[in-house]
Amino acid sequence: MQGSPEIGAVIRYHRRRSGLSQSELAALAGIGKTSVFDIEKGKSTVRLATLMAVLRALNIVLTLASPLMAECLQAIQSHPNTTQGKDPS
Repeated sequence: MQGSPEIGAVIRYHRRRSGLSQSELAALAGIGKTSVFDIEKGKSTVRLATLMAVLRALNIVLTLASPLMAECLQAIQSHPNTTQGKDPS
């Protein structure tokens, strides 16, 4: 995962507003305290699955945005088996 201080700041804000310590959030997310620290600092070594666990624990929804998103979703709905796995090109 590429480091993102913005995501870390959002997570820190939500954690503090929830009255949670880093250790408590880690326990809720099922990860180590060091991972919460790393996310909040925007470190690039955090795995996406770890980040997603923290987002779920804080009830934060991650949304993907792209100029091609509508087209992409239509393609996925029209051909669900051809959009997974190997790139056909």
